[in-house]
Amino acid sequence: MSVDLRDPARPPGAGQTWVQVCSYTDLLPERGACVLVGSLQIALFRTFEGRLHAIGNRDPFSGAYVLARGIVGTRGEEPTVASPMHQQAFSLVTGECLDDPAVAVPVYPVRVADGVVEVGVA
Repeated sequence: MSVDLRDPARPPGAGQTWVQVCSYTDLLPERGACVLVGSLQIALFRTFEGRLHAIGNRDPFSGAYVLARGIVGTRGEEPTVASPMHQQAFSLVTGECLDDPAVAVPVYPVRVADGVVEVGVA
């Protein structure tokens, strides 16, 4: 059985290859974790509500792979992560930088199947 815990506004991962990355219980609420999928570093986040989000781990402003270590929060109703380098906030739903809408990080589909977190990659 597969249960999709992503934000319902996020498009499904049709045409994706699903890669198992960790157990759902390995992810602590409101904390990030970095997983390596091929050559991609992906930052995973689990909200207090149990939703999962996956974005690219590279901070586009500093070039450092640190977003998984950022501060998780919200702006209005939007779940966000603030880069630990210069504190720019990124939407966990769209990947858009809320401080500079011209900048964004990749967003990946994520789901849980039998207690295992899977990330969709092309």
